[in-house]
Amino acid sequence: MQSSEIYLESLITATPQEGRDLAIKLSRKSIAAIQTNPDVRKKLRADYAEDTAQLIASAQVIALEFQTIARANNYWKP
Repeated sequence: MQSSEIYLESLITATPQEGRDLAIKLSRKSIAAIQTNPDVRKKLRADYAEDTAQLIASAQVIALEFQTIARANNYWKP
């Protein structure tokens, strides 16, 4: 992935909600890094938009990213 955009300066977030938002962003960035053609990504959306198994798989990826972020944030314990 060749991008000058720095979108991940830290896994530390103030709240679990910010952590979840970051997990979603990381998941989306991963897909963009794997499939670099935005037109192909747009075309593929129709395939998974109504496919329950693919939507669940997407949610699992987000959950794994969130697990990593939660651990980095000590599960937001004081």
